[in-house]
Amino acid sequence: MIPYSRQSISKKDLKVVRNVLKSRLITQGPFIERFEKTITKSVKCKYGTAVNSATSGLHIACLALGLNSDHYLWTVPNTYVSSANCGRFCGAKIDFVDIDPETLNISLDKLKRKLFISKNKKKLPKILVVVHLAGNPVDMLEIKKLSKKYKFKIIEDASHALGSKINNIPIGSCKFSDITVFSFHPVKIITTGEGGMVLTNSKEIKIRLDILRNNGTTRNKRLFIQKNFQPWKYEMQLLGYNYRMTDIQAALGISQFSQHKKFVKKRNEIAALYKKKLNNNLIEFQKLKKGNFSSYHLMVILLKIKKLKKTYKKIFSEILKNKIGINLHYFPVHLQPYYLKHCGRLKLKNSENYAQRAISIPIYYDLKKKDQILVINKLNKIIY
Repeated sequence: MIPYSRQSISKKDLKVVRNVLKSRLITQGPFIERFEKTITKSVKCKYGTAVNSATSGLHIACLALGLNSDHYLWTVPNTYVSSANCGRFCGAKIDFVDIDPETLNISLDKLKRKLFISKNKKKLPKILVVVHLAGNPVDMLEIKKLSKKYKFKIIEDASHALGSKINNIPIGSCKFSDITVFSFHPVKIITTGEGGMVLTNSKEIKIRLDILRNNGTTRNKRLFIQKNFQPWKYEMQLLGYNYRMTDIQAALGISQFSQHKKFVKKRNEIAALYKKKLNNNLIEFQKLKKGNFSSYHLMVILLKIKKLKKTYKKIFSEILKNKIGINLHYFPVHLQPYYLKHCGRLKLKNSENYAQRAISIPIYYDLKKKDQILVINKLNKIIY
């Protein structure tokens, strides 16, 4: 089976992990801050908070922005459930904005319309979670303008987008958002096993993120509410969580990140070959806005269903039978049983249509060219 994605672990990666395992501190040690500084320096952001998953990162991002049960959080349906769940963890109400059928990201037209209508109903979002699907950047300049007009906060779910750029501005800079969240799951651009990072340019938000990550506690005496400082004392100030990353993971992350440019370069080369060799009469590709750069975490193809002799289900099944790993990213969140109960049956035509024609095909650093050619030939044969 050729997987749709997988991690690439080098001898250097193994060495740094072994070194940490032999050291005195395997968690809450020096590699956490080093990893945070490595990422923030690269993406030109002031602060980073390493966490044990992007889901955890999204949760404390919402908390740091003050989300609660009085508020709405909006996101898109074609994302992993965490982009919505982070709001529910805070007790917030969730609503969804349909996608653009070409970029597969949030539709600006539908967002503008929904904001205008919701303002009159007094149901504007406290937070908008924008998702850079597959690494394809959202038009953040327009999103930022809308946030100022309608006074909502922006979280970029950049789980797919480490290495992506908007007009040469790295995703993660938080130039257009309050917070950005990266994922370091094994199928992402780099991996720490499980893990994530929350980035912001706000010192106040950074302080809250660090406290929330660490069970709501701090040992920083300058932040203490009670002033009778003792050298053994720590202070619980918020109801937080154990969302810490270990030094083992952070050391692996630093080593992985030193290779991220070649990882992204190879993914772009793979994407270019797919676009050149796959049957463009029967397949469409995600549209990338001019001036933007995608990290190609995923390679999504869109079947032109009306031109095909076979159903989506039959094509999907035949590809799997040919030992090619594929997936759907993602089944619409608003159609999941939990959200049907929570939100009712929302009609989001573009997202639902997308889920009936999208397939994520193999793309990862160690994918050999001969295996990619095999995938291309089999896909062209099966789809035709």
